[in-house]
Amino acid sequence: MSLIPYALTRPFLFGMDAEAAHDLTMDTLSRGQGTPLQWAWCHETVNDPIELAGLTFPNRVGMAAGLDKNARCIDALGAMGFGFVEVGTVTPKPQPGNPKPRMFRLPKAKALINRLGFNNDGLEAFIRNVQQAKFRQQKRRYPMLLGLNIGKNASTPIEDATRDYLTCLEGVYPHADYVTVNISSPNTQNLRSLQSDEALDALLGAIAQRRETLARQPGPSGKARRVPIFVKIAPDLDASQVSVIAATLQRHGMDGVIATNTTISREAVQGLPHAQETGGLSGAPVLEASNQVISQLRAALGKNFPIIGVGGIMSAQDAVSKIRAGADVVQIYTGLIYAGPGLPSSAAKAIKAMR
Repeated sequence: MSLIPYALTRPFLFGMDAEAAHDLTMDTLSRGQGTPLQWAWCHETVNDPIELAGLTFPNRVGMAAGLDKNARCIDALGAMGFGFVEVGTVTPKPQPGNPKPRMFRLPKAKALINRLGFNNDGLEAFIRNVQQAKFRQQKRRYPMLLGLNIGKNASTPIEDATRDYLTCLEGVYPHADYVTVNISSPNTQNLRSLQSDEALDALLGAIAQRRETLARQPGPSGKARRVPIFVKIAPDLDASQVSVIAATLQRHGMDGVIATNTTISREAVQGLPHAQETGGLSGAPVLEASNQVISQLRAALGKNFPIIGVGGIMSAQDAVSKIRAGADVVQIYTGLIYAGPGLPSSAAKAIKAMR
């Protein structure tokens, strides 16, 4: 149980610029992990294991990518009770992202808009930070899992995107429990075009082929291993697009899908301050659209294909709604900002209580 109630911390953070508050939080988590300061945010890790894609997830609630882009806070996030933590998105080369301001709160809607644009320190620094994390040293029956999320540099032409993804895949493969291919951020020009039929087919075909090569090579443990690959898609897809994506994932042997990223729709936040800012909208307004895509995916993919549900989980009951829509496990991001570090444990308990 954390020593400092989030209700006392949130007004201070929400009094700051959104990105400044984010940077302060990440610096605090990075510096405090593994020290007594960690008691300020630590929570119980609920024991509710599930087997997916050849992995044992300790519980069904994870940290979504995007919060910890540079993999600086893996241990700190794990202390909040997450069963798995996903970090990134990382690109081959460092890049600053889009001009500031680029992150905006919409408190009345329990939402955020961001157009960060894959700002990160690059693949080399990312891997170095992953290697410094100590969570694998914990003696637990079901260790926390780590997902590494990969993307393309903004300066890379979309026709050369596959090169960036393969570079990142090779770099993160030895260090990941699973790898996520992010083709759904709205903040890198033309990135979402990779979700189209031909582009997705070509990209996943190349990734599948490279994974087969990597799976035969000895990793850090000296043993070869096959690392699962998930693909993260957008909520702004119609049923026919979801059907095509589902078929393409299965055709190329992908191990799972993450549904969904942020939305470009503003229908749910019309009239609110910052509602017309360019970028991806996350938080409560995304819940219904995300759940709809999850339901469509489950119908198209069958009962055994792994689905990670993300988008709009602001409460434990929202997490339950994702499971009922067809997700196997869920991820949180914006809900952590609004509800605080107690949300992962309360969500995991609620999901466990479903059975």
